[in-house]
Amino acid sequence: MAGKCGCPCCPNTEEPKAVPLSNVTTTLAPADQLWSTSRDKAVRLRMEGSGSASNTPITIHQMFLETVESYGDHSALVYKKEGQWVTMTWRQYYEQCRAAAKSFLRLGLERYHGVGILGFNSPEWFISDVGCIFAGGLATGIYTTNSPEACQYVADNCQANVLVVENQKQLEKILQVKDQLPHLKAIVQYKGELQQKAPFLYTWAEFMKLGEDVPEEQLNAMIESLRANECCTLIYTSGTTGNPKGVMLSHDNLTWTANAALSKANINRAEEVVVSYLPLSHVAAQMFDMWMSISFAMTTYFAEPDALKGSLANTLKEARPTCFLGVPRVWEKMQEKMKAIGAKAPPMRKRVADRAKSIGLKYNYSVMNGENLVPWGFMLANNLVFKKVRAALGLDRCKVCFTGAAPITKETLEYFMSLNIPVLELYGMSESSGPHTISLNEEYRITSCGKVLPGCQTKLDKPDEDGNGEICFWGRHVFMGYLNSPDKTAEAIDQDGWLQSGDLGKHDQHGFLYITGRIKELIITAGGENIPPVPIEDALKAEVPIISNVMLIGDKLKFLSMLLTLKCVVDDNGDPTDELSPEALDFCQQNGVSATKVSEIIANKEPAIYKAIQEGMERINARATSNAQKVQKWIILERDFSVGGGELGPTMKLRRPIVVKMYEEKINEMYAVAKQ
Repeated sequence: MAGKCGCPCCPNTEEPKAVPLSNVTTTLAPADQLWSTSRDKAVRLRMEGSGSASNTPITIHQMFLETVESYGDHSALVYKKEGQWVTMTWRQYYEQCRAAAKSFLRLGLERYHGVGILGFNSPEWFISDVGCIFAGGLATGIYTTNSPEACQYVADNCQANVLVVENQKQLEKILQVKDQLPHLKAIVQYKGELQQKAPFLYTWAEFMKLGEDVPEEQLNAMIESLRANECCTLIYTSGTTGNPKGVMLSHDNLTWTANAALSKANINRAEEVVVSYLPLSHVAAQMFDMWMSISFAMTTYFAEPDALKGSLANTLKEARPTCFLGVPRVWEKMQEKMKAIGAKAPPMRKRVADRAKSIGLKYNYSVMNGENLVPWGFMLANNLVFKKVRAALGLDRCKVCFTGAAPITKETLEYFMSLNIPVLELYGMSESSGPHTISLNEEYRITSCGKVLPGCQTKLDKPDEDGNGEICFWGRHVFMGYLNSPDKTAEAIDQDGWLQSGDLGKHDQHGFLYITGRIKELIITAGGENIPPVPIEDALKAEVPIISNVMLIGDKLKFLSMLLTLKCVVDDNGDPTDELSPEALDFCQQNGVSATKVSEIIANKEPAIYKAIQEGMERINARATSNAQKVQKWIILERDFSVGGGELGPTMKLRRPIVVKMYEEKINEMYAVAKQ
């Protein structure tokens, strides 16, 4: 029976109701509302009478202890120390978290106060986070790219008693704003020696010793007092405008979601390996690297801090993960690198690879459609090409490759399908503890974000004639509320308890969800036409391979225009340089252009390149559904977008309002000329 939105994913016609279950009251604090904005106020869980949503709620400590009791001697964390891999077992990891918890108590961590963690992924990050939760605090990741002011905002908002920082660079940020942090009692630095002495500063070794004389009974009493429907973690949304909001997640949000998200995937306890490299202050990495790992007793390898600048490739080859989560930019960079290598291959090898890729694409489309037809030549292609590519990427053991956190292009997805590496899309948000829909190897559709998690529901609000409506979520993964922000919470969670995502989407007849736009990103032209930018931007990238980033402009304006950047070499800090990338150079050579720098192309308005871009633009305009959706003007910017430059967020998501402000003059020029 289809639900309100008429799709097969919502089995209930009635509004779901959270069912109070008497047999689990022991682990729950009394609560009558589904939302809360106070650090110490519990929520009613969206429990159902049967299925996944009826699972008994547990705390982080209960989930961790279960894993330790079953797999205590199994490898939990693997990290590099002086160039050598070192392993920590589940029992050792648990004991370290207890020791850290006792040290936090000794430093005066108060109940429901924050411990801010500012640094690259490491065992100390995990131990600080879990130790804080055991000690009754609120674990709070802070982006390493944050300015001192942004760090101050988060630390003050969560009333942090302790801040854990990676190194001198991050410590200096905190010292600059320490006077504006009235709740702060101590700072712990987990890498490198302290450059200065102060009574409130501790090295990691000093910190871990601090709690040695705190009685086990004191910690046990605190752990006993933890309740599954109370807050334990804050995720600060990397808001594109205004201050970030503190997303309050309960123990149940994390433990229930960690179990539900992979319950249908082909995942075996104590057999999986993951690599931790994406920012842990972001919900996707935290859910995948920390909580799912505890739930399924996975082994987590830590990448080096320069992972996204290139060293990730080496870690993948050494760790050989069985599950891997990449953001779209990671998959795109792999694709660019492989294309650059492919371009240099001798003609014979190129022909073999191209033939193999066409077989790979055909095969994976047939698997996706449930036909499982093995085309002629597949086994040979697999042995000659696919297996070698997987091994070269470090993905030879990888059973599931996920992508999430931002939209990915169909071209990139097909590229990996052609190499027999299906990349599976996930969709969700901080406010849903990470995932809401998930794709699986046995069940996916290209360009869809998969199907709703078991025990959760999707409702499409106010659908248009094509079935596109605002995606609303229901389930035990829905967050508690925004810390100290009742107004913002009321905007996000409606009166019946549905989370409103702000994304537009539709379902196909099989219940697969497709994201068709973001309400806030919709461009509403001066003529009143609503235009989702991503499909137009992706279409141009697919047409013109020299283009790196594209941003469509046209809100409240008479016509559409575009800001473009060219593919370039990235320096050691991850910042774009003026040198064209190998793929861009290839494109230039094919068009008879000898330029090697972005600035040369712009300075000379390089006719062949400008013509190729204009022709690509004309091809996408020819496919536009209306005149209003045609792009009239475009401009190439001097430098590519980057996290450091401010145009991209920590997970490489385009920060549209910021880009509009940064390039205001150039945008105005495009429209000014038109006015004359």
